[in-house]
Amino acid sequence: MKLMGPYPWALPVIIRRFRRFLPWLLVGCSFGIVRWSKGAFFADTYAFLSRPFWPGTAQREWIQAGQRLENKSKISLLEKDNARLRGLLSLQKSFRNNETSAAVISRKTQGWSQQFELSKGSLQGIAKGDPVMGPGGLVGVIDSVTPLTSRVRLLTAPGSRIGVWVPRSSHHGLLLGRGTSRPQLIFLAKDPLVMPGDLVSTSPVSTLVPPNIPIGIIQSVDNLAIPAPIAVVQLIAAPEAIDWVQVKIR
Repeated sequence: MKLMGPYPWALPVIIRRFRRFLPWLLVGCSFGIVRWSKGAFFADTYAFLSRPFWPGTAQREWIQAGQRLENKSKISLLEKDNARLRGLLSLQKSFRNNETSAAVISRKTQGWSQQFELSKGSLQGIAKGDPVMGPGGLVGVIDSVTPLTSRVRLLTAPGSRIGVWVPRSSHHGLLLGRGTSRPQLIFLAKDPLVMPGDLVSTSPVSTLVPPNIPIGIIQSVDNLAIPAPIAVVQLIAAPEAIDWVQVKIR
């Protein structure tokens, strides 16, 4: 006759063997739980046991005071930056107005008096100080007007000066006319970090001309000049080759 299931005398043996391997089974399960929970149980246990040694209210108040000071500083910086951007926006809007085209009816691009005579004047709304654009960039500023004509003082004219900057390095300088075809750029910083080929444009904080208008390309840099480095700039809009200009009427 065949017996079904384990023999009755085998059950106590199985129980004794199970009890022998039970500690190892518990250890294995514990390691499995730790690995599965990534130590969360021990971290929570440590946090609970160390709660009496946590920093007191005084240190928490110091931290909160520091956070308030940090937030206040951030708000102040954001307000200043917002005011600066609003100022630049309003400045750009002040120049975002009518433009009028004018023909160059006379020109002097050599010597001491470097200027254009334009075919339009005050009757067309042109006024002294209006910026004048040629193909590719700024060429000068209106120096004087009559009812029917206006005179442009070129950037290359001696005594001409305008605030500019190099967008790549964000360094500002002063563009000076020297009576030649290439004006001189005097930097305000001792180490402007510029090189030949850098673009020069009108300063973003300029109040005399619209900001960020291309002017020219740096041809050479003298980093040993005193008191600050100087550069020679080639204008993008060559005055000797311009027959028509755009006058930005403010």
